[in-house]
Order: sequence, then structure tokens, then C-alpha cells
Amino acid sequence: MFRAAEDCYMKIGVFGINFGVAGDVNAMIHIAKAAEACELESVWTGEHVVLPDPRVAPSPSDPQTPILDPAVALSHIAAHTSRLRLGTGVIILPQRNPLILAKELASVDVVSQGRLIFGLGAGYLEPEFRALGAPFEDRGAVTDEAIEAIKALWTMEKPAYKGRFFSFEGIDAQPRPIQKPHPPIVVGGMSRSGAKRAARYGNGWYGFLTDLESTAQSIEWIRGYIADGLRADELGEVEISVTPPMRLTKAVVDKYAEIGVHRLIPVSNATSLSEVLRFVDTLGDIASR
Repeated sequence: MFRAAEDCYMKIGVFGINFGVAGDVNAMIHIAKAAEACELESVWTGEHVVLPDPRVAPSPSDPQTPILDPAVALSHIAAHTSRLRLGTGVIILPQRNPLILAKELASVDVVSQGRLIFGLGAGYLEPEFRALGAPFEDRGAVTDEAIEAIKALWTMEKPAYKGRFFSFEGIDAQPRPIQKPHPPIVVGGMSRSGAKRAARYGNGWYGFLTDLESTAQSIEWIRGYIADGLRADELGEVEISVTPPMRLTKAVVDKYAEIGVHRLIPVSNATSLSEVLRFVDTLGDIASR
């Protein structure tokens, strides 16, 4: 880990381990092994189940972009690595059945021997929701309930939940995750609602392509919600993770550390495996300083 400003250790990961160049399974494993060899802390997936064709704003990628399912990709990476943390950055939660997702992610945590980080978001791409038959207008409320339902399934001796969108009792699902009480839950989202959700439910918050000013604003919102009593004491500190929009340097690391960021997860725009591997090597140099 990089020793950042004010004697803080910044965790360094890499984003995009399941799409683009890494959408090829051999490249994905090569990149993950390189990240582990360079002593990076984590690798992170992205997610879009479907993409609009033709591409329309605000879609982030061309519809022909290969995007492997996060749970499948991370399970395969787990078999080829031993130390890397495995993050979903982020799963679009209101598009998923929470019980099925809880089973998939618990399985990833088990096969990886406790290395999963569960990053989630409420989503923003209406055509994707429409194609999946998922509730776009209610996505925030569905996301909140889904988090509560997943936590119930992962932590309760006799899981039960009753909400507006999800209800169950008289069931169980084994195995439970290895990490206790559950894998870290990282809430993505640059809006006030994302900050509020992170304060209320998250072990962490994730800002994708958020600059220093935007990151500081979200941190301020999170701290405000905590001060208002929204956060349970047992959740502890909110770990702040960011994919920065600029090239990572020592100065950039220090600036993010100064505003309270704990983890940086850069993304490469490389179009070849060799370019991605050089990018990972550069991150390794930063992480080893």
C-alpha cells in the first residue's frame, strides 16, 4: 500500500477487470495475476447486463463491449490468485433479485476464502431497466430494501424480511459468506441519495470518476448524515474509495488522502493487453513507494 500524506496508507486497486480488454478471459487472468504480483490491493468489476443499441447518452460504453458477469469473473479470478481483494464496482442492485444475488456473492466469498467486497449502486440507465423489466422510478427504494434483504439472508439465524418489494420467511441459504458479519458493503453514487445510503447501510462509499471537489462534497454529505444519527455505531467508519478521473501520481494520491479517501481504483483506457499490463506496472510502482 502507498504511504500517502499525513501518515495514511492508501489502498491501490484497479478497475475494469471484467470488460473491454479484460472481457477476454485469458487477458483477465493475466491482468489479475499481474495486479497481485505488483502488490495491488484489489481488482474491481463493472456491470451492465445490457446496453442500448445504438448507443445513447448516458450509456458509458458501446453495446458491443464485452462485459463478463461480475460473480462469474471474480470466481474465476479467485481460482488464479490468492491475496487480491475482489470488488464489484458496482452491481446495479435494483436490477437483481436480492436472494439470488446473495447466493451468488456468498459463493464468491466462499470460493475466494473471504476476499469479496460487495459494491452496489442504484443505476441510472433507463433503457437497461426497461429491457430487464426492472423498476426505474422506484430504484432507490428497491435498492434500500434489497440491501436489507441481503443482510438478513447473510446474518440472521432464521432469515426473514418483510418490505414493500421483497418479503420472505421460513427459508435459509447456505453457505453463508466467510467474512463476518458479511462482506464489506460499498455503496456507489455521487448524489445526496447515494451518500445517505452509504451512511445508513455501507461499510464504504465508492465514487466513480469523481474529482477532488466532487469527492469532498460526498464525504461532507456522508458526515452530515452520520452526525444526524442515521448510522448505526456497529458499522464503524465509512471507507472511501474513488476511481479518479486523472492519471494517478504521488501528488494525486496525497491530495485524495488529505480529504479522507482510503482507496484509489484507477481505470485504464488501454485497448491492448500490453498497454493494460504497463498500466498495472505503473500502479504497482506507486503502491510500493
